[in-house]
Amino acid sequence: MSERLTGKTAIVTGASRGIGLAIAERLVAEGARVVITARKQEALDEAAAHLGGPDVAIGVAGNAGDVEHQADVVAKAIATFGSLDLLVNNTGINPAYGPLMDLDLDVARKIVDVNGVAALSWVQHAHRAWMKDHGGSIVNVASVAGLRPAPGIAFYGASKALLIHLTEELAVELGPNIRVNAVAPAVVKTKFATALYEGKEEQVAAPYPLKRLGEPEDIGSVVAFLLGDDAGWMTGQTLTVDGGVLLTGGV
Repeated sequence: MSERLTGKTAIVTGASRGIGLAIAERLVAEGARVVITARKQEALDEAAAHLGGPDVAIGVAGNAGDVEHQADVVAKAIATFGSLDLLVNNTGINPAYGPLMDLDLDVARKIVDVNGVAALSWVQHAHRAWMKDHGGSIVNVASVAGLRPAPGIAFYGASKALLIHLTEELAVELGPNIRVNAVAPAVVKTKFATALYEGKEEQVAAPYPLKRLGEPEDIGSVVAFLLGDDAGWMTGQTLTVDGGVLLTGGV
C-alpha cells in the first residue's frame, strides 16, 4: 500500500459502516488521519477502533445535515490532527421506493437536503476553516442513478444528478488550490443497498460485464486515488465505478 496521503487529515461522512468505512480504511492505510461521522457514537467508536484508534481515527456522532454538527466535526478535525486536507461527502439517504407520482414531497425535500444541500454545507465549512487558505481535495459519493434513469429510485437518482453537477460547479469555483471530484457507484453490497440485491444477487449481477456486484473496497480505492496527488490534474470529474453495467444499458 502506498503512503501517498501521509500527513493528511480527512473527514469522511456516513462512515461507521459500508462504503464510508471502506473509504476511511483505505485512507488510513495510505497514511491519512480520519474523522468519521454517523448518527450513533457507539458504532463510530467501534469503527474508529477498527481503523487503528485515536492516533489515526476519531468518530463524531451527529446528523450529517446539521450545520452545528458540521462545524463541530471540522473544528475537531483541525484541533485533533492539525489540518483538514480531505473531505469525502458520503452520507446519502433513499427512504422512498416507487413511482414519482406517488412520492411524498416532504420526503423529496429531505432527500435533496441530505444528498445535495448538506454536501454543499460540508464543503462551505471545510473551506472557511481550512481549505480556503491551505488548499485541499474533495470527493462526493454520487451514484450511477444520477447518470441514467433509475425507475423506483428516481428521485434519489435526481438528487445524485444534482450532486454530480454541484461537483462540477465547485470544481470551477474552487480551483486551482482545491480539487473537487465524484464517484458514481452501481450496486455495492452494503446494508444501504440490501433491498436491491438480497436473495437475487446472481440475477442482479448478470448484466454486469464483470459478473459481480461492487464491494465497499472497490469504491474506497477509487476515492483514495481521486483525493491524492496521482489525480492532481483531475477536477470536476465523476468516475463511474460500476463493473461495466452502464455499458449494457443497466443501472
